[in-house]
Amino acid sequence: MTQCTSDTHTPGRLGLPLAVSVFCLTWSSAFAAGKIALADCPPLLLLCLRFLVAGGLMLGVARLVQRGAWPRGRDLAAHLLVGLLGNAVYLGLSYSGLVTVSSGLTALIISANPILTALLARPLLGEPLGRRTLIGLALGLGGVALILRHRIGTGAEDLNGVLLVLAALAALSASAVAYKRLKPRGDLLVANGIQVMASGLVLIPFAFGLEDAGAIRWTASFVTAFLFLVLAASVAAYLLWLWLLGRYSATEASAWHFLMPPLGLLLGWLVLGEPVALFDLIGIVPVAIGIALVTRKG
Repeated sequence: MTQCTSDTHTPGRLGLPLAVSVFCLTWSSAFAAGKIALADCPPLLLLCLRFLVAGGLMLGVARLVQRGAWPRGRDLAAHLLVGLLGNAVYLGLSYSGLVTVSSGLTALIISANPILTALLARPLLGEPLGRRTLIGLALGLGGVALILRHRIGTGAEDLNGVLLVLAALAALSASAVAYKRLKPRGDLLVANGIQVMASGLVLIPFAFGLEDAGAIRWTASFVTAFLFLVLAASVAAYLLWLWLLGRYSATEASAWHFLMPPLGLLLGWLVLGEPVALFDLIGIVPVAIGIALVTRKG
């Protein structure tokens, strides 16, 4: 990994297949967990609390085990920018949309991240777009578009919520490109802790100023979903996401997001009882082929 110093050891021992599997499962399942948590807590308050707890946990553990020095100057500024785009803006918008949009469709829209990232990466990072990559991206986009058109066309989803999630997609892609462009140095645990904590602090005035803290209901389902979002999503999934960005090009790393549609739809159906239509299943086929084309080496 070019960006960081001592942050490749743990994922390296786990191996790429396991690391990618854990990343995809935790990232996609976070939408279903978020939907559950949103039933008992407004979106910005949920994210603010999640970020503060997760950031404090990671920075506390990093300090306890003496994991790397705190980044300074340009590296610190870069981590703050990447973190705010990839946490506060991306999740702030997507969770606001998730209030009225199904978790499966939210995962599906975010899975278009590889297309937007690839389009940004070529002029900003100089990453080439070969014929195979272009075909893979086109197939992935086609599969996503097929499912999205069917869902909105049947009136099953709220258009305003969809627009918020689309804006969240842009923020996530911008965060990935910024990380590759700026190449901030530092231990991954410390870096992710800084990014998440900064996002929590930035959201405080918005969360407590625009939403009612008294609306939070500390039910068993909310506490369980909240703990999952903190530990699995903000800690595990984001550490693996930063690791993948360091190991691969922005286009290749983002291509794994094409796995989110089948996983997101499946988890939405299993956990929340969200319907899955035939068009959803048909759209998954070109998505899977697109992943294989974009991520295949050689």
